[in-house]
Formats: sequence, structure tokens, C-alpha cells
Amino acid sequence: MANLLRTPLHALYLEQKAKMMPFSGWEMPVQFSGILQEHAAVRQSAGAFDISHMGKFVLTGEDAIAQLQKLVPSDLSKLTPGKAQYTVLLNEQGGIIDDLIVYHQGTTDGAEDGELQGEKVTLIVNAGTTHKDKTWLEKHLTKTVSLQDLSQTQALIAVQGPSATAKLQQLCPDENLAAISRYGHQTGQLFGHPAFFARTGYTGEDGFEVMVPIEAAAELWQQLIALGVTPCGLGARDTLRLEAAMALYGQDIDDRTTPLEAGLSWLVHLDKSADFIGRSVLEEQKSAGPSRRLVGLRLEGRNIARHDYPILHNAESVGTVTSGTLSPTLGYPIALGYVPTALAKVGTSVEVAIRGKTFPATITKRPFYKSTK
Repeated sequence: MANLLRTPLHALYLEQKAKMMPFSGWEMPVQFSGILQEHAAVRQSAGAFDISHMGKFVLTGEDAIAQLQKLVPSDLSKLTPGKAQYTVLLNEQGGIIDDLIVYHQGTTDGAEDGELQGEKVTLIVNAGTTHKDKTWLEKHLTKTVSLQDLSQTQALIAVQGPSATAKLQQLCPDENLAAISRYGHQTGQLFGHPAFFARTGYTGEDGFEVMVPIEAAAELWQQLIALGVTPCGLGARDTLRLEAAMALYGQDIDDRTTPLEAGLSWLVHLDKSADFIGRSVLEEQKSAGPSRRLVGLRLEGRNIARHDYPILHNAESVGTVTSGTLSPTLGYPIALGYVPTALAKVGTSVEVAIRGKTFPATITKRPFYKSTK
């Protein structure tokens, strides 16, 4: 795995005998104790994921929110300090450059290096698109907004599951994590280091994503494990997010996919006057209706639909699977894929071609799993 980037926890992975794999230019753990065990730990108790490979940007300036508004379809005027918004960066064709989370951190006096005075916004983006996103942002932001790239100086660890808050709280007794609402966040201290606590995640469970300087990453990871939090890899992260029907960039969504096609219409606020790149395309698509939609699929038997497998209707290929797995929680195969809008209704029967044979599947409601904890 030469020339792959490594997170600050790489040495600990090797000590824990994690199975490693290349992912978006990084050498990352795919599993520790096993995907099924790690998946169950997050659904039933708590699991920890190293997501330090993700891109981390900070925008500051008097009009940082207004500048960012030009690049996303979501109404950021509703985003108040201490809150976060999941959204997408769009190109001129309405395609998704990346999906990301925007955290409004209030205002700053500009005392920190590289910061301008004014609004402060943190962006967490996908690892494989970090450079592309940075280039896009720098191209469209004016000099009234500064962009700091913290991707190589800050670690990011996700603690997810019904017990995640209680476990993490033991490590930061001076912070009131329970007071942070879903998609809320706050800054604080952890082991004497500045820390950013965000109640967001990618598993369908409650939990936090914690950003700390890289020198604090190993201690946070080890302390979580000592409290009984299960170390988890990319394998469980994928099965968990798929059960929650959360899109994976590069598979379920990309720069040729619009949010209206991808089932992300709730991110598109065309009723607001704010202009943004790709707006005219989305207005036309909403008026005419998208020709295809991302749907959930439940397959019969135990056969798994993988990325790029054909979806058929009346023996004709009508779409493509984007993600699929055998759901550890539900016990049957699930998948996401694009089909013509006319076939996207829940209950519609289709087939999936798997290794030269066809298997029945049904369009089903998303998410496949929703936490009741």
C-alpha cells in the first residue's frame, strides 16, 4: 500500500491487528473484530470510527454564509450558530460535486492565524473529494472569506450508538453533551486540547463526531476502547449507512446526479429567493419531474446486489444498482439503485441480474432501518 496517506491512528491499527485496505487515497481499516460484530456493537451499544481521512475546512469572513449560499441549494439563512446542515455542492448542471455538513460556529474576532473577522463556518467533506472541493470553493469564494484547510492537522473520530453519548461524556466531564441537540455542535476541551463536538453521524444511530488536534487522537481512541467502545472499520460503516439509506459519494451520488434524482429534494429550497449554482437546472427538473430516481430495493433469498448490477423490469434493463449488502440487522439483502420514475413507487416488482441470473426484488421504503433508541 505504498504512497497511501495514513491517519494519526495508523500505528494503533497495526497493534489491534486490523485488516487494512486502500480507500480514497488512504490506508484505512476495513475491520477489527469483524464486520458483523462491529455493526452489532453500534446498533446495540457504541462503536468508534476513525474518520480523520475526511476533509476539514474552516471559512471565516463577514459574509461567509452568504458566500457559501451561492454554492448549495439549501437555505442557509435558517442555519443558526451551534447548528449544522447536511447539504450538497452543485455544479452548473445541477450535479453533486460532493455532499458535506456545514457547521455554523458563530463569529470570530479573527485572532487565529488565517482567519478573517466575522462568521465562522466549518465544513466536513469526503476524503476522495477534498482537493476537488477546496479548488471549487477557492474558485467561487471572494477575498472577503478565508479558507483554512485543517485536513492534515486535525483528527476526527466518530462515536456512534445508543451508549455513545454516555461513553464519551466520561472523557469530558466538564462538557454537557446531552444538551447538544441532533445536528447541534459546540467547542470545548478534551485532555487539555481544544475539541469540537458535533452530534452528527453516518450510521443511523445517535452519537458524536469529535475533532481534536492530531496529537490528541491516539489518547481519545485508546480511552474510548478502554471504556468498552468497539473499534470499527469501513466495512461496518458501509453496512450501517446503507441500512440507514445514507448516500455514499462516488457510488450513489456523483457530479452527474442531481439531488432531485437522488432522493435529496429536502435539501433543495427553491421557494427561497437565494440564487445558487445549478438552480435553473433544478427548477426545470422539478417542473418536468426527474426521469429517474434513487430507490430502495429488498431482494428475496440471500443473493447480494452489488454496485453496477443491472435492474430489470419485464426482462428489460431499466436501471443500475449503486450499493448493496446483506443487512446484518434485518437479515435480508438490501440495495440502492436508480430506476425510471414510473417504476419508483414502493411495492413495484423488479429483478436484479446477479452473475448471469435474475432474482426478484421489490422497491421498498427508505430508510431500511430506523433507530428507536
